Amino acid sequence: MVVLAVTWMAKVGHENDVAGIFSKLTEASRKEPGCAMYVAHRHKTEPRRFFIYEQYKDDAALEAHRAAPHFLQFARKELPKVADRVEGHLFEPLG
Repeated sequence: MVVLAVTWMAKVGHENDVAGIFSKLTEASRKEPGCAMYVAHRHKTEPRRFFIYEQYKDDAALEAHRAAPHFLQFARKELPKVADRVEGHLFEPLG
């Protein structure tokens, strides 16, 4: 299992655009055979801050996600126009 935790900050006035992109990205990503979990969150008191929690079966599944057409369209092309990636961390379970 591989876990990815990513934080994005919407550019001012683009909060709803970012939410819409994450909705599309979530729907498509969850259909990937190697995706165990994909959940986008919005901060309760900072509406511009988004957190994405992803689980993939292995490194190959994560790489397949990063090469998928929906990822290239939404995460690489559309999202950077309306948000900035704040941080991203890769984890693996302890047990």
